[in-house]
Amino acid sequence: MSISLSAALIATFAIAVILFLLRAFPFLVFSKKDPPPFVRFIERYIPSMIIAILIVYCLKDVQLTAAPFGLPAIIGLCCTVALHLWRNNSMISIFGGTIIYMVLNSVLR
Repeated sequence: MSISLSAALIATFAIAVILFLLRAFPFLVFSKKDPPPFVRFIERYIPSMIIAILIVYCLKDVQLTAAPFGLPAIIGLCCTVALHLWRNNSMISIFGGTIIYMVLNSVLR
């Protein structure tokens, strides 16, 4: 199935407009007044909840009873935390921990 160039351009433009409006919506709604308590709750607690869920998801398949006994995952997690405490930069923490995990995972297997 193929679509014409004009249909593809119209679809791309429509998606771009919708995406722009979705990104601008919170600024338009909350620029003149304080956000409601529910939004304050989300702003304060959701990031920590998401990080906790990601940690559980990343560690759910770690085998602690067979070699290498989860060492790559545990060391990668500890390095991610240490990098974040040291540099306070999420990208450095995520990439550094991932690289350390992948290197250890390939070396220790």
